[in-house]
Amino acid sequence: MELPIKDRTTAGEHLAKAFGRYRDDGDVLVLALPRGGVPVAAPVARHLKAPLDLMVVRKLGFPGHEEFAMGAIASGGVRIMNDDALRRIPVSDDQIERVADKEQAELERRETTYRGDRPLPEIEGRTVVLVDDGIATGATMRAAMQACRKQGAKRVVVGVPVGPKETIDRFSREADEVICLSTPENFSSIGQWYQSFGQTSDDEVRSLLNDAWENEDSG
Repeated sequence: MELPIKDRTTAGEHLAKAFGRYRDDGDVLVLALPRGGVPVAAPVARHLKAPLDLMVVRKLGFPGHEEFAMGAIASGGVRIMNDDALRRIPVSDDQIERVADKEQAELERRETTYRGDRPLPEIEGRTVVLVDDGIATGATMRAAMQACRKQGAKRVVVGVPVGPKETIDRFSREADEVICLSTPENFSSIGQWYQSFGQTSDDEVRSLLNDAWENEDSG
């Protein structure tokens, strides 16, 4: 895969080819991290002939430096904290709780917006493929992994088009398997490795999910 990647859909088409051994495996469930992970995960799920669903995760950003993760939360009541970062930038418990409450509200809004009344996917005993448009610090993906473990996943596989080598190496020790297509040097952000990296809209997420769910329900 050549860098920079054209867009998220193209990234997903490339990533799908690396998951060939999971094709037609009835235990596989593809979970996208919204919003940007959904257009990447959709081609993966189609290629694997596996159901597509969501693992909603929200980063807990430092007050005043929201782009820098002090932790993350995920569906199922999972919260992880970045202890190394918190040692460098002390934050009070009250500040953490205010950020967590705000992000929990957004997590719940997204679940309602994207899922409506559709039941949550059954994770217990399945091989879960977690897909995002890339990994930087890994806080949100780590929360997603813990949520899957908490809900009894048999295996947790991480799939991303791009990420820094040190982060991917760390995840390789934490996940059952990591598939990352490229680990470029001088990694500062995910967006630098895409030609088009505009924000994925709620409408696009709903459209991709509804298409996948209609195909799944009709099949």
